[in-house]
Amino acid sequence: MASPPPTLPQAAAARAAAPTRRRTGRLASAAVIMEAATTLFLRKGYAGTSMDEIAALAGVSKQTIYTHFADKEHLFSDLILRNAARVDEFVEQVGGILDDSHGLEKPLLELARRYIHLVIRPEVLQLRRLVIGEAGNFPDLAGTYYQRVPERVLSTLASNLERLAGRGLLRMDDPMLAANHFVALILWVPLDRAMFHIEQESLEPGRLEQLAHAGVRVFLAAYGTS
Repeated sequence: MASPPPTLPQAAAARAAAPTRRRTGRLASAAVIMEAATTLFLRKGYAGTSMDEIAALAGVSKQTIYTHFADKEHLFSDLILRNAARVDEFVEQVGGILDDSHGLEKPLLELARRYIHLVIRPEVLQLRRLVIGEAGNFPDLAGTYYQRVPERVLSTLASNLERLAGRGLLRMDDPMLAANHFVALILWVPLDRAMFHIEQESLEPGRLEQLAHAGVRVFLAAYGTS
């Protein structure tokens, strides 16, 4: 027996829902494409990855990719810059962490812990290697990534260290240099090794904790007032 035709309200509701379904499907496709592209770019690099491979891994047609991204270069750029947004939450937390009223060593150590665990993560390290490896081909993109991630962290840290110096808790002539020293003391050992894929013992949680403590001690020895 045939189903009765839809009533006018039902037909109107169906028409209204159609754009929502299309938008949902489009967003889902973009997310799947981005996930596939991330996997392949990190594994094979920019030149070694084709749009055909991305389409196959995503389970979509190549034409579907082109409805979201103009070409492989735009897809790659979007991938890098979307990942740059990961630093937003950390940057927003810096001021609150360093406003801790229980002395200076405790908040600096908390900041060091959070920063080292943010950066020394496999997916973040892979992305950093990818950006550095493709910097010669995409200098503007590499520069933008640097501005949005490392440089932004340094600027935020410098302004907060300067504020602490204004309260008489630190002594420094150059807040940006002090911020660079803090980051280097915390990150240099594990990050330098990780860039060369020497990740084992230097990236274990206990080792990262030791490096955070040691970095803060040296920083306070150089910039502390007591």
